[in-house]
Amino acid sequence: MADQQSPLASQRAKQAGNAPPKGGYFPMGYKEGFSQWWASITPAAAEHKVLSFCPYLLQAPTQMQTGVATGSNADSKDDTSHGTSLSKTGSRDDPYGPRKWHSSLVKLAGKDRALNEFSVERVGENVENTLVMLHGYGAGLGFFYKNFEPLSRDKGWKLYALDLLGMGRSSRPPFKIHAKDRQGKITEAENWFVDSLEEWRKERNIDRFTLLGHSMGGYMAVAYALKYPGRLNKLILASPVGIPEDPYATHADMPEPEESTLASEITQDQSQSASKGDNNNFLNSKSNGTVDTDGKPKRKPLPKWLTYLWDANISPFAFVRWSGPLGPRLVSGWTSRRFSQMPKEEADALHDYAYTLFKQRGSGEFALAYILAPGAFARSPLIRRIGGVGRQWIPREGEQREKENGLPVVMMYGENDWMDVNGGYEALDKMRAAKNKLLEQATEEEKQRDQGSAKVLVVKGAGHHVYLDGWEEFNSMIRDEMKDVEGREKARRT
Repeated sequence: MADQQSPLASQRAKQAGNAPPKGGYFPMGYKEGFSQWWASITPAAAEHKVLSFCPYLLQAPTQMQTGVATGSNADSKDDTSHGTSLSKTGSRDDPYGPRKWHSSLVKLAGKDRALNEFSVERVGENVENTLVMLHGYGAGLGFFYKNFEPLSRDKGWKLYALDLLGMGRSSRPPFKIHAKDRQGKITEAENWFVDSLEEWRKERNIDRFTLLGHSMGGYMAVAYALKYPGRLNKLILASPVGIPEDPYATHADMPEPEESTLASEITQDQSQSASKGDNNNFLNSKSNGTVDTDGKPKRKPLPKWLTYLWDANISPFAFVRWSGPLGPRLVSGWTSRRFSQMPKEEADALHDYAYTLFKQRGSGEFALAYILAPGAFARSPLIRRIGGVGRQWIPREGEQREKENGLPVVMMYGENDWMDVNGGYEALDKMRAAKNKLLEQATEEEKQRDQGSAKVLVVKGAGHHVYLDGWEEFNSMIRDEMKDVEGREKARRT
C-alpha cells in the first residue's frame, strides 16, 4: 500500500515515544502545498513522470484515461477491438532488448469497470511465461518503477502491472457490500478485487501466470489462488498483510496490534529501514505490554476515535480529499519519510504521484474495513486458509474434475519490515503440514508430480516496501524465482 494509514499516525507516534521528525510531521510548507493543489497535476501526468525513470525507456507510455471505463482521449490511441485505450513505446540503446512498453485501460464487464495496465514485452519472441504484479492498498502500479526494467530482461517473459479495481488509475465504481453476514461481507469484499483480476486474465487470454502481490495485493493474490485454482504457476507474496491471527486470540508473546500494523508505515523514515528495526516487536523480540495474571499480555485498547472511524468505514484518503489546499502538505507527512533516501527528483515525482492517487474519488479503498479489523489484523486470517493454496479442485466444464498438485509459494519480507515475518514462517509450516498429510498415502509418481513448496526470503536493509527499499536484491530474488518457473513450465509441457 502506499499502505499508509493517516488516521493512525499521531497515535502510533505517541505509543512509540517518537518525537516529530525534523521539520515536523508535515514538512511541505503551506505555500508550496497550495501551489501544488492549485496546479492540479493529473494522475496520468504524475504516473508518466514516475515511469520516465525506467532505464532505457524511450518515452514513458501513459494511457490518458483515469478512473473511467469508457470514452476516448485525443492523447490516446483507441484499440476498440479489445475495449482498451492504449499507448505504447519502445526502448533506447537497450542492451537487454528490444522491448515494447505498453499502457492500457482494459475494459471489463459491467458499468464503470476497467483496470489500468502497464506491460513490457520482448520484441520478436514468443511469450512463454507471464509475470503479473499487484500493488498494495491505496497505491498504484507506478511504485514498481524500479522493477519493470530488470524483471523484463529474461527471454520468453511478458510483464504486467495492474492497478486494482477502484484504486490507482483504474476505474472507481461505487463500492457496495450487499451481504448481511460477517463471512459474506468479507468474501464479497475480496471478490471485488479477485473477480476483476480473473476477468482481466480472460481478456488478455492468459492461461497460467506467476502472480506477485505486495501488502494487500499479496492478500488478494492468496484469495485469487484459492478462488481460481489452476491459473497460477507460482505465488509470490511481498510483505503480505493479513497472514497472522489476532495475536491476543492465539499467542501471548506477540506484540500490541498497533505496533505491528499499518500505523508505523506513515512514521517510519526510509533511512531508518536501512539501518535498524521499525518498532515491530516481531523483529525486536521484546514486548511493551504489561502482563496479566494469566501470564498473557494485556491488550492496549485502540482509541475510541480510531475504532469509530474504522467501523464507520471512513477512509484515510478521505482526509486528503476533505483537506483541499492542505492535501499536498498532509501527504508530505508520509512521502517525505517513505522516499527519504530516493534522489530528490524521484522523491518529488513519487510524492506528486501519491497525492494525485490519494485525492481521487473513493472506491476500492472502502474494502479495507471489511477485510481488516481495527488494528489491521485480517478478519479472516490467511493463516487459516493458506494451507489450501494449490490444493483446490479445478472446475472443468464437461470433464472430470482435476485437483491441483501443489503451487510454489514464496513469501518475502524486509529485514526491517514492520509486517510480521513470523507470520510467514507460520504459514510455511501450515503449507508443509498440508502437503505432508496429503502425500502420506500418495504413490511415488504422485509425489514426484507434486509442485507444492514454500519458502521465506528476507531482503537485507529493506522495510515494508521491499521492492523499493531493497530493489536490487528484490529484483535478483524475483528473477531467480522466474528462472525456477521456466524450468517447471518446460517440464510440464514435455
